[in-house]
Amino acid sequence: MLQKTIHKSVACSGIGLHSGKKVRLVLRPAGENTGILFALQNGSGRRFLTPRPESVIATGLATTLGQGGDSLATVEHLMAAVRGLGIDNILVDVEGGEIPIMDGSAASFVYLLRMAGERTLSARRKVYRVTKPVEFKREGKLIRAEPCDGFHVDYTIEFPHPLIGRQSLAMQVTPQSFTAMLAKARTFGFLREVEYLRKNGLALGGSLDNAVVLDDYGVVNTEGLRFSDEFVRHKILDFVGDMAVLDAPLWGSFTVFASGHALNNAFLRHLWVNADEYLEEVSLGLEPVAGLEAEPDMVTASAAVLA
Repeated sequence: MLQKTIHKSVACSGIGLHSGKKVRLVLRPAGENTGILFALQNGSGRRFLTPRPESVIATGLATTLGQGGDSLATVEHLMAAVRGLGIDNILVDVEGGEIPIMDGSAASFVYLLRMAGERTLSARRKVYRVTKPVEFKREGKLIRAEPCDGFHVDYTIEFPHPLIGRQSLAMQVTPQSFTAMLAKARTFGFLREVEYLRKNGLALGGSLDNAVVLDDYGVVNTEGLRFSDEFVRHKILDFVGDMAVLDAPLWGSFTVFASGHALNNAFLRHLWVNADEYLEEVSLGLEPVAGLEAEPDMVTASAAVLA
């Protein structure tokens, strides 16, 4: 299995979730073994930022990377799209200090990457594979990882809200299943939280155009939900993006309960610091790995509303 990059450069612009200002990015092809590399455009020129577990400096409203005084916010949806579509190497030029929120999902980034096309490189794909079970718990939240050829997630959320309750989704993440099952799932929040954030000058770019907003009883957005379990699907999307903060894809089977950006990063840091115990670097052969080209319907899902 050989590494891939995109075939041509593509660009987009949109609103930044944090600043509420227009931001712009350009996705460019990159050479083998580059990984995901950000180039930040600012008044002092162009600075490069390489995602690493330890470079995550904030996990409040989104995942923010920082390095040497530079920072880049809301990276998780784009990184999920890149990893979800099986792209190994890409250069992302950014103007504005954050990735545009677009519609609150990864659908726009999938569209851009599909427009850019794929190009196969000569180097073999490298992955980090979980070698033995590891469990990470904090405050009733859980991430457990086990060995697996590919990226499998069994995710459960639980919210005391009549429209959410307890939702679970289990799936093998492939380019097909990511596009069909996860990419269009939007971020969500509660109206009381949105009002608090606005009063404190936070999430200035947040709106009904880029998030599912819930009041005490249901969805405020007039168009409703894209999936009945859109909430857990978006949490998996975030998890894929947060696990992409490495220089190569991560392989494992992950069981997750009630996690978020902070726990996702704490877990990944634990894995990385203890890589000698839990991870092995694997250079894949040239034959496709069984199961990685699974069709989108190879998922299992269940949803139950709390009484």
